[in-house]
Amino acid sequence: MRAGAEPVGHVRVGYARAATARQPLDVQLDSLGEAGVTRVFSEKISTRATKRPELEAAVKLAGEIRSSGIAVTLVVHEHKRLGRGIELAMLAEKLRISYVGLEFLTGELKGSHDPSGIVFTVLAAMSGMQREYIRDRNLEGHESARKRGKTIGGAGVTDDDMLCLALHPRDQEMSQRDIAKRLVITTGAKRGQHPSLATVMRMLREHDEHAATAPST
Repeated sequence: MRAGAEPVGHVRVGYARAATARQPLDVQLDSLGEAGVTRVFSEKISTRATKRPELEAAVKLAGEIRSSGIAVTLVVHEHKRLGRGIELAMLAEKLRISYVGLEFLTGELKGSHDPSGIVFTVLAAMSGMQREYIRDRNLEGHESARKRGKTIGGAGVTDDDMLCLALHPRDQEMSQRDIAKRLVITTGAKRGQHPSLATVMRMLREHDEHAATAPST
């Protein structure tokens, strides 16, 4: 961080979302303003939408700020504005990897949450249940592939966690290109980068092949 660039050493990035064009954002924007948040991304788009440009922009900015050495928190009126179930868990995982905090101004999760804190742990557990299901479902298929000398996806890039994060949006009919843009490599020399479209396509194709050949339980 450059000296004097951020004297307080902490930036709070706000996000507001309404589900329909007719639903006002005033309450959320006023709440964020009262909380002292000056940089706010907002949009009117359904939770069912597979792509929310303003949320993606907010998360991207938060990650860039954090990578410069400045603490950053994504501030939202209520956790429901970010998504539900596995979608919220996936977003929390992305923020955790970037070490970006979360703050909810109202609702069940009201308060500030550190990426190493209990809320992130609970959200990670939600997506973890799906990961475990995927691991169990594909264990025999993967073992069979290994015996044939094959690997899943790109070596050192993809893993079961990435597969989990890719399968849910695919079930929601998100394109593989958009899925690739949402995934983040967490280990190795390419850590922090998005996998290539070809890697994601190969990972999903091999998953489908192994799932089809794995014995039913």
